[in-house]
Amino acid sequence: MYRSLIFVPGNSRRFIDKAKSLDADIICFDLEDSVPANEKGAARQIIADALDAKKDYAKPLYVRTNSPDSGMVEDDLAVLEKGGIDGIVVPKVNDADEIKQVAKIVGRFQASAGRRISIIPSIETARGVVNAYEIASADARVEAVVFGVFDFLYDMKLDYDEGDASGYAYARSKIPVDARAAGVAAIDGIWQKIDDIEGLARDAEIARRLEYSGKSLIHPGQIAPVHRVFRPSRNQLDWARKVVQALGEANEKGTGRGAVRLDGKMIDAVHYKQAKAILEQDSG
Repeated sequence: MYRSLIFVPGNSRRFIDKAKSLDADIICFDLEDSVPANEKGAARQIIADALDAKKDYAKPLYVRTNSPDSGMVEDDLAVLEKGGIDGIVVPKVNDADEIKQVAKIVGRFQASAGRRISIIPSIETARGVVNAYEIASADARVEAVVFGVFDFLYDMKLDYDEGDASGYAYARSKIPVDARAAGVAAIDGIWQKIDDIEGLARDAEIARRLEYSGKSLIHPGQIAPVHRVFRPSRNQLDWARKVVQALGEANEKGTGRGAVRLDGKMIDAVHYKQAKAILEQDSG
């Protein structure tokens, strides 16, 4: 599920501890924008400690690294040695080669982590928008892409105007098309005004009509409103019912096959949990 991806400052033990109770679909500890340059090392250690305590978190744990051109990605990815990480968000990705390089580093750490580590590139530049399909297709670990609207506007030398989306309308519309063509999800950008829940809901409705799966968030108060907008679609519900039917006995009773082929793809216990969550959301 990609309805909500919430960024949590990686240099704040208090915020990271509070994230244990958050109901976002993905909790992403941030090493980039929210962490000053002189606090990067301390933030990496704080995040590593949190990943050691993954059992205390109910949701998947991701880490947003610094950008590929920062020279800090390999140091950031050292936290992958901790077994609790589920994936990474890579900001300001310009082309597929940058993701391929990151994927090589991830591959070196994946075995020691003992789990598949997913990659979510963030599209935040003009080059990234142009290359969005290639970025989304760059590696099998890529499961979604994020649209970073404010950095995109900065790269384009445009000002943000809440009442006029024309400056980023093309980019915002293109990214979910490219993501769908690549077979991955698309997550919309943040809504900065944390007290404007009505504005957030309107913005989320636009994102849903553009076929985004959800939004990236910066405040816990944004989670519930976004989840109300991004209720499971008919296609998601149909998929979830088929998965539960195919794997229900094996996962509930410990009998039968642990992985089966469904609609041309292999599904297993992870997909079963996702399917159950989708059905629970629809009934909630």
